[in-house]
Amino acid sequence: MTKNVYSQTVRTSMVSPKHLNRRKFGQFIASGSIVLAGCSNSDIGGKRLLYSTDSLPNGYPTVEAVRAMGEYLAEKTDQRLGVKIYPGGQLGSEGSTLEIAMFGGLDMTRTFTAALNNIAPLTKLFSLPFLFRSTEHQRRVADGEVGETILESLEAFNLRGLAIYDTGGRGFYTTERTIPHPSALEGLKIRVPNSDIFLATMRALGANPTPMNFSEVYQGLVQNVIDGAENNWPSYISTRHYEVAPNFSETGHFRTPDMLIMSLRTWNSFSKDDQSLIKEAARYSVGVMRSLWDARVEKSKKTLRDAGGMILSDIDSEPFRARMGPVYDQFVTPELQPYLTKINRVAEQGT
Repeated sequence: MTKNVYSQTVRTSMVSPKHLNRRKFGQFIASGSIVLAGCSNSDIGGKRLLYSTDSLPNGYPTVEAVRAMGEYLAEKTDQRLGVKIYPGGQLGSEGSTLEIAMFGGLDMTRTFTAALNNIAPLTKLFSLPFLFRSTEHQRRVADGEVGETILESLEAFNLRGLAIYDTGGRGFYTTERTIPHPSALEGLKIRVPNSDIFLATMRALGANPTPMNFSEVYQGLVQNVIDGAENNWPSYISTRHYEVAPNFSETGHFRTPDMLIMSLRTWNSFSKDDQSLIKEAARYSVGVMRSLWDARVEKSKKTLRDAGGMILSDIDSEPFRARMGPVYDQFVTPELQPYLTKINRVAEQGT
């Protein structure tokens, strides 16, 4: 592959993001000294490299999906367009890089959809509990009218959504038992992120929600500070939480996805044809991400089985869903209701 040429420069220092560490990058943003310089196909040598960031490490499905997107663009444009990705939080946390993208200082970033909830109201849909009946239901919604509407809605906030990366259903994992029914959660201390909707959902299910930093969960389980936690399969295994909480119940209570987002300033710098090509490449990356994710989930399940843990699948979600009335009353606004109806219709139609 022909070596790509950077299309951004930093005013006053003339240093590219390649040479900025996280601290310096943050300082440039804070001082307002970073600008998007080359915004056309007349960039150096006629080449354009898009900078993208991810807080997750090399090898993670979203990182590899964006890398595949760059390869797709390079192939389709004879190296005229490409992507340079900075994984592992090299340019900051998800919150900070999202803000940088909003100001046009970064081309693309991958972020957890919940991080957008206080910015773009329609993204709150994806944070609702038991919204999706299955992974297949979620993917049909993400690939359809509702998904595209949510991606486009970000333009009002100086962003352009490119792709929705579903990250599986979250399940409960506990030290003592599986969770076949909400009654099994009664009184259990379950670690959750410090999120209003997570807290409300756990209370509605009868659990005792316990906000805690994710890095403290393992020790909390060992010391019986908490009885369990909830997360997706890869996170559960990669943190080795399965060693102390070997009972995993696939309730799928949250299926909040990630999004690949482009700065609106970057998006508007492209021609209509290039915008279409970028969307095409982003759609291609979704397939890559899903394939890698599904394989990682299966590998995670095997790890737990090999360790002697317990997996509870095929759980009837209706008793759980029946308790969500107060949560939906609290978080579903009139603006969200029509989209919620459409999402439910997709499940009913199976298309």
